[in-house]
Amino acid sequence: MLKWRLISASLVLSLLVLLLVCDYQRIGFARSGVWLVPLVFAIAIMATRELLDLMTPASELTAVPDSGGRNLEIRPMAWSTYVGTSAIVAGACVPMLWRSYPVDCPLGKFGWPLMGLGLGIGLAFLGEMRRFQQPGGITVRLASGILTMAYAGVLVSFLVALRQFHSHEWGMAALVSTIAIVKMSDTGAYFTGRLLGRHPLTPLLSPKKTIEGAAGGILASVLTSWLMLNVVTPALFVPAAVPQPALRWTTLGTVLALVAMFGDLAESLLKRDLGKKDSSRWLPGLGGILDMIDSLLFAAPVAYLCWAAGLVGPLTAIPP
Repeated sequence: MLKWRLISASLVLSLLVLLLVCDYQRIGFARSGVWLVPLVFAIAIMATRELLDLMTPASELTAVPDSGGRNLEIRPMAWSTYVGTSAIVAGACVPMLWRSYPVDCPLGKFGWPLMGLGLGIGLAFLGEMRRFQQPGGITVRLASGILTMAYAGVLVSFLVALRQFHSHEWGMAALVSTIAIVKMSDTGAYFTGRLLGRHPLTPLLSPKKTIEGAAGGILASVLTSWLMLNVVTPALFVPAAVPQPALRWTTLGTVLALVAMFGDLAESLLKRDLGKKDSSRWLPGLGGILDMIDSLLFAAPVAYLCWAAGLVGPLTAIPP
């Protein structure tokens, strides 16, 4: 398992680094983030498919009984869910792809994905209206569809927002730093748990996670935060960047590690409730796309808040 985990992770990392380099060098495109648009769409669509598969009835665990004892299907309409998720991600990419996006646009940068979410919700209702035959299950399916669009669309859109943060250089620094901090937190927790794990963290949700692993994940996240903000960012992205005070990179690393663990447990909650072990098995050793990005999904909005509030980066809302 560890062998395939390392092989799969190396392949995914190589592809990601290639796209990031092409995007930062603006090869073939004058605007930032264009190279990452297909990747973001692929992630959102694959995550949507895995969520829909999780909700596909495979046992009594994936069915909700109504007042008459009938099992109600919880899987939402596929076409409306895919369109809604795609609309949210497309909306997040609008300011990035718009030539000279107006700074005084009433929708700003976050109004577009909200418009996409509104469209998705409307289509979900339309789909249920078309297949309505008798009462029962509609509200559950609508809730499942909106949850899927928010989980696979809205949370993913914050990765796009990180790339658009402040400027071409700082946006890349924010995105790469967030990915590195979160994934190193996952890696630190995994190996520390394997070597030193003795006390379960959440035995019901994720029996293999331990308190020792969580501590290792936080330590790895904090060290990576220092490395990314004070070494990598000045060396690769923003030569004029000043070193960040210890309180700032320590806070960022700790907060992102905790939120990353929450994101991992959030996906575990869905899988346990729906009676599934993995979201998918298309990538040996890593599972599905949700298994790879679950921690990043919840960390992305928190990371954006930290950068936008001036905890780290070019802004100075919080004094050192």
